[in-house]
Amino acid sequence: MGSDVESYIKKQRFPQREIIERLRGIILKTLPDSKERVWMGVPWYDKFYIVALRDHVNLGFSVKGLSQRDMSLFEGKGKLMRHIKFHSLEDIDEARVAKLIRLVAEKGDSC
Repeated sequence: MGSDVESYIKKQRFPQREIIERLRGIILKTLPDSKERVWMGVPWYDKFYIVALRDHVNLGFSVKGLSQRDMSLFEGKGKLMRHIKFHSLEDIDEARVAKLIRLVAEKGDSC
Protein backbone atom coordinates (compact mmCIF):
# COMPACT_ATOMS: atom_id res chain seq x y z
CA MET A 1 0.00 0.00 0.00
CA GLY A 2 1.33 3.42 -0.88
CA SER A 3 2.30 5.47 2.15
CA ASP A 4 -0.11 8.28 1.16
CA VAL A 5 -3.01 5.83 0.93
CA GLU A 6 -1.94 4.21 4.19
CA SER A 7 -1.90 7.63 5.88
CA TYR A 8 -5.38 8.41 4.54
CA ILE A 9 -6.77 5.13 5.85
CA LYS A 10 -5.13 5.51 9.28
CA LYS A 11 -6.77 8.93 9.73
CA GLN A 12 -10.29 7.53 9.35
CA ARG A 13 -12.52 6.59 12.26
CA PHE A 14 -14.64 3.49 12.77
CA PRO A 15 -16.46 2.18 10.76
CA GLN A 16 -15.15 4.16 7.78
CA ARG A 17 -11.62 2.76 8.15
CA GLU A 18 -12.82 -0.85 8.01
CA ILE A 19 -15.13 -0.13 5.08
CA ILE A 20 -12.29 1.51 3.13
CA GLU A 21 -9.95 -1.40 3.85
CA ARG A 22 -12.57 -3.91 2.61
CA LEU A 23 -13.35 -1.92 -0.56
CA ARG A 24 -9.65 -1.45 -1.28
CA GLY A 25 -9.16 -5.19 -0.96
CA ILE A 26 -11.99 -5.89 -3.39
CA ILE A 27 -10.58 -3.44 -5.95
CA LEU A 28 -7.06 -4.85 -5.74
CA LYS A 29 -8.32 -8.44 -5.84
CA THR A 30 -10.56 -7.73 -8.85
CA LEU A 31 -8.00 -5.61 -10.70
CA PRO A 32 -4.57 -6.57 -9.34
CA ASP A 33 -2.77 -4.27 -11.80
CA SER A 34 -4.58 -1.14 -10.54
CA LYS A 35 -2.35 1.77 -9.72
CA GLU A 36 -3.02 2.99 -6.18
CA ARG A 37 -2.47 6.67 -5.37
CA VAL A 38 -3.92 9.61 -3.49
CA TRP A 39 -5.42 12.13 -5.88
CA MET A 40 -7.62 15.07 -4.90
CA GLY A 41 -7.09 14.02 -1.29
CA VAL A 42 -8.53 10.49 -1.53
CA PRO A 43 -7.40 7.03 -2.66
CA TRP A 44 -7.75 6.43 -6.42
CA TYR A 45 -7.44 3.21 -8.40
CA ASP A 46 -7.51 4.03 -12.12
CA LYS A 47 -11.27 4.63 -12.69
CA PHE A 48 -12.31 4.32 -9.03
CA TYR A 49 -12.00 6.30 -5.81
CA ILE A 50 -12.82 5.75 -2.16
CA VAL A 51 -13.78 8.63 0.12
CA ALA A 52 -14.71 8.62 3.81
CA LEU A 53 -17.56 10.98 4.62
CA ARG A 54 -19.17 11.90 7.92
CA ASP A 55 -21.46 8.86 8.22
CA HIS A 56 -20.53 6.63 5.28
CA VAL A 57 -17.99 5.79 2.59
CA ASN A 58 -18.49 6.36 -1.12
CA LEU A 59 -16.95 4.10 -3.72
CA GLY A 60 -16.84 6.22 -6.85
CA PHE A 61 -16.79 4.96 -10.41
CA SER A 62 -16.00 6.61 -13.74
CA VAL A 63 -19.15 6.09 -15.80
CA LYS A 64 -17.87 7.76 -18.95
CA GLY A 65 -18.54 5.47 -21.89
CA LEU A 66 -21.19 3.38 -20.11
CA SER A 67 -24.74 2.98 -21.40
CA GLN A 68 -27.61 4.69 -19.58
CA ARG A 69 -28.69 1.25 -18.35
CA ASP A 70 -25.23 0.57 -16.91
CA MET A 71 -25.09 4.05 -15.36
CA SER A 72 -28.39 3.38 -13.56
CA LEU A 73 -26.60 0.73 -11.45
CA PHE A 74 -24.91 3.56 -9.51
CA GLU A 75 -26.14 6.34 -7.24
CA GLY A 76 -25.96 9.97 -8.27
CA LYS A 77 -26.65 11.75 -11.52
CA GLY A 78 -23.13 12.67 -12.66
CA LYS A 79 -22.22 12.32 -16.32
CA LEU A 80 -18.62 11.30 -15.57
CA MET A 81 -18.61 9.92 -12.02
CA ARG A 82 -21.18 8.12 -9.88
CA HIS A 83 -20.92 6.23 -6.61
CA ILE A 84 -22.28 3.66 -4.19
CA LYS A 85 -22.67 4.46 -0.47
CA PHE A 86 -21.63 2.12 2.33
CA HIS A 87 -22.67 2.83 5.93
CA SER A 88 -21.33 -0.43 7.40
CA LEU A 89 -19.35 -3.53 6.49
CA GLU A 90 -22.66 -5.37 6.18
CA ASP A 91 -23.59 -3.08 3.26
CA ILE A 92 -20.75 -4.51 1.18
CA ASP A 93 -21.81 -7.23 -1.25
CA GLU A 94 -18.38 -8.26 -2.52
CA ALA A 95 -19.72 -10.05 -5.61
CA ARG A 96 -21.80 -7.00 -6.64
CA VAL A 97 -18.93 -4.57 -6.04
CA ALA A 98 -16.51 -6.76 -8.03
CA LYS A 99 -19.04 -7.03 -10.87
CA LEU A 100 -19.41 -3.23 -11.04
CA ILE A 101 -15.64 -2.78 -10.94
CA ARG A 102 -15.23 -5.18 -13.86
CA LEU A 103 -18.05 -3.47 -15.79
CA VAL A 104 -16.38 -0.06 -15.48
CA ALA A 105 -12.89 -1.45 -16.17
CA GLU A 106 -14.05 -3.25 -19.33
CA LYS A 107 -16.62 -0.85 -20.81
CA GLY A 108 -15.80 2.57 -19.45
CA ASP A 109 -13.54 5.26 -20.87
CA SER A 110 -11.02 7.21 -18.86
CA CYS A 111 -12.21 10.51 -17.41
